[in-house]
Amino acid sequence: MTDGLAVFGDFAPDGRGAYDHAIARFRENNIVLPTFAQLRDPSTIPEAIVNSLDGLDKNAADPRNLFRVHWHNGLDASTGFNDVPDHIELPSELTGVDARIVLAFGNRFPMIGAHKVLAAYSCLVARLVTGRFDPTVSRAIWPSTGNYARGGIAISKIMGCRGVAILPEGMSRERFEWLDRWVDHPDDVIRTPGTEANVKEIYEECMRLEVDPTNVILNQFSEFSNHMGHYAVTGRAMERVFEHVTTGPDARPGNLAAFVSASGSAGTLGAGDYLKDSHGARIVAVEALEVPTMLYNGFGDHNIQGIGDKHIPLIHNVTNTDMVVGISDKSTDELDVLFNTPAGLRLLEDRGIDPALGSMLTHMGYSSICNTLAAITAAKKWGLGSDDVIMSVATDGSELYNSEREKVMSSHFSGGFDDREAAQVFDEHLGDVQTTHAIEMGPVERDRVFNLGYFTWVEQLGVEIDDFESRRDQSFWAGLRPLVAKWDGMIEEFNDATGASHG
Repeated sequence: MTDGLAVFGDFAPDGRGAYDHAIARFRENNIVLPTFAQLRDPSTIPEAIVNSLDGLDKNAADPRNLFRVHWHNGLDASTGFNDVPDHIELPSELTGVDARIVLAFGNRFPMIGAHKVLAAYSCLVARLVTGRFDPTVSRAIWPSTGNYARGGIAISKIMGCRGVAILPEGMSRERFEWLDRWVDHPDDVIRTPGTEANVKEIYEECMRLEVDPTNVILNQFSEFSNHMGHYAVTGRAMERVFEHVTTGPDARPGNLAAFVSASGSAGTLGAGDYLKDSHGARIVAVEALEVPTMLYNGFGDHNIQGIGDKHIPLIHNVTNTDMVVGISDKSTDELDVLFNTPAGLRLLEDRGIDPALGSMLTHMGYSSICNTLAAITAAKKWGLGSDDVIMSVATDGSELYNSEREKVMSSHFSGGFDDREAAQVFDEHLGDVQTTHAIEMGPVERDRVFNLGYFTWVEQLGVEIDDFESRRDQSFWAGLRPLVAKWDGMIEEFNDATGASHG
């Protein structure tokens, strides 16, 4: 299922037929592929393509929306791109720390309202231009705990091929409602047992499907194009936001101290590798305290939807990670209620938080709140001050969790949620964030967490031990960096061959 290390730097030896079929399909459907360089810097997208987006619904299954698979969209805009990705800087009245915590908003991404559509595009395009995916024959299989599967379905539909979403049956109702609207065949949504932490069951379903050679498994946990897409695109987006908040006449200087991200597939953590290479930033990986795999070799279940657990992704650069933090889903569940209710917003204003900023917290879903709490924890653990900036991502918005909020209201606040409950939630989850469940990653801890991956990837999924071990050394990851430019060259050749144009 892993297809080796799934790096795909060269054209497949037997890929000419698939490649030619893809060329014909894209020519027929007038599909142009954006390069990673264009997604990294949308100002380089040709003017004719930008103009073609004018008035186009960014959530439509239209090939032109591939040129919106980046961080520079506005929330409601149907045309144009922002020079700086939309973001929020959280005040110390909310965080309780002097360090500056800044998150870029992922719900500006097209079609799914989450940044995992970038990961899906990265994974499929790398296979497509290297002759490893035939859209006229192959089904794209998207194993996920939610947003990546939705992104995969969107990218598949746009590229004129059939996609299959695999995700746990316990994920939010909104995810499944979206999938039901987008798939043409109801059986292309496969519900596996369990909830967020049940990744093994997803893999088992993939093993069943890959017996059919027309099913191509695009496993976000092992496709290094996922890591590289975020390294190149998300990393630079975070850098742009950092530059914006620390330079210019109205900005306050600062140093980029850390990048924080929950480790779902670990793809987004690739942005941390970029920021470490560019700014020396430290990398903080986050997991649910209820399933403390990296922290304590633990297991269990949790509800921070968007982060998978009980294994170490193959594409996680563990030996480059500087801290692991555990965050409880009780905190994310209840803070989501705080940020999305009148009583909660009143409480925030009473605590000195500007109402306009408070209203922006609705753009933070469960994993976004998780990232925020982990950033606070890291700031306390490292003793960071007002000159330090911590960058992170708001993966998706609270609109994906309305049904989950109803459950939390029923189970946690059956008597209602008013001013007293809002104060209790704030004080418990933001008033005094503890550093108890945070581990700094020295050589021993890095090796311990790295070694945990052996049981999934070598014993269960058949990765060669030498390939598995090669990832321990940073020279392996440095060797991946040139792939993005190589893929861009192949994308340009592909576009030339199709002759498609949005001009």
